[in-house]
Order: sequence, then structure tokens, then C-alpha cells
Amino acid sequence: MRLVAPNLWKISGFPNNIINTYLIADGNDAVLIDAGTRFMERRLLRTLQSFFVQPERVSIRLVAHALTHVHPDHQGASKAVCEAYNVPLWCGALDKYDMERGLKNNPQNQGLLGLIGRVWAGEAYSVARSLVEGDMVAGFRVLETPGHTAGHIAFWREADKCLILGDVLNGMNLITGLPGVSEPPTAFTANVPQNRDSIRKIAALKPEIICFGHGAPLLDGRKVQEFVKKLP
Repeated sequence: MRLVAPNLWKISGFPNNIINTYLIADGNDAVLIDAGTRFMERRLLRTLQSFFVQPERVSIRLVAHALTHVHPDHQGASKAVCEAYNVPLWCGALDKYDMERGLKNNPQNQGLLGLIGRVWAGEAYSVARSLVEGDMVAGFRVLETPGHTAGHIAFWREADKCLILGDVLNGMNLITGLPGVSEPPTAFTANVPQNRDSIRKIAALKPEIICFGHGAPLLDGRKVQEFVKKLP
């Protein structure tokens, strides 16, 4: 785990930075953001266990698990985490149905997304809370950022201009692995124009710490501003 900002840790899968999850805390209450693919289940649970048994963190407890969106590389280990820690699952209101129905045999997911869903997706699980704009999660405010999925959300902390944006933007090229701000692949994005509106929305906040679902955290918000200027 890597401390990215106060009370914000990045948990990376393997290879590093390809698929990220985050742990955020507010006082002694922590929330896990995203859960990778189902193949990351054991690694993620081991990492969380190691984190919470550290002497300086024994008072911190996981109280919830939240998703930026319901895609196979973000909800894969969600059921396992919620059951292991007996915590509720939260996600955007318009993604709740997909999470509760399950992604593995979702007829709406065709092509490459459907194939990945059958391989990477975790089991369906009940959503205890639908998150909407303005809700607070462990010191972060929920932003509705639809486009990549209908119910995609991001998490914003004004105090240090820290943003956990899921897949509104990628921080790396998913084919080459090279770092750089980019739009998520069209094949995985439900509504590209709507996602571009969400990109402009988060850029208007002028974030300085940007945490991607894919790619290393970015500590130079100017790169996002420069990217937005080139959007169609």
C-alpha cells in the first residue's frame, strides 16, 4: 500500500498501477474504494488484513466498501470484501441494478466488455446505499460523473484538492502501459459525449492530486487541464 495523501492509500494489483483500489479514512472509519477483478480477491484481502493489524492502525476499522462504477475490473472482489469484513456495499444509483443482477451473464454487455465480464467479474451483491451527488464518504464528497457507466461516481476532497475519479480518465495507456492522461477506451464507455462532460466537470474543480482506476496517481493537475483543452 502507498500513502498518496493524508488518510488516502493506494492498493495496486499486479502489475503495479494497472488496476488500482483505494482506502480512505475519516477518523477511525475507513472505506474501501473499488475492488479490482475477482482474481485480485486474495491479494486484496491479505493487504487489508496486513494494514489493519499494524499497531498504529488497530483503532481504524473498515465500515463500508464503495464503487466508482460497476465494471468487472472494479467490482470483482466486492462480495468477498463485504462478507469478510461484514460491511455494506455502496455505489452510484444508476449502477445499482447491474451490481445486484451481476455482470457475468448480462445480455447488455456485448463484445469485449461482455467477454471481460465473463472472465473478471465478481458475483452479484446487494447494494445497501445508492450514492448521489453531495453525499459524504470518509471525508470525500460524491460527484456524479456519468458516461463511462450510467452511475459512475467520483470522490472529491476540497481541503487538499484530492480526486478519486475511477475511469472518467485513465492515467496510462491500457495497451502499452505508458503513463499519460487519456479518455477511457470507447469500447468500455457507455456514452462518450456524456463522459467528456464529466471530464470537464472534474477538471473545473482544478484537482491537484488525481487518483485513477488505471495508472499511477498524478500530482500535477495541470496535465488534466491541458488534456481537457484538446477534447472535441
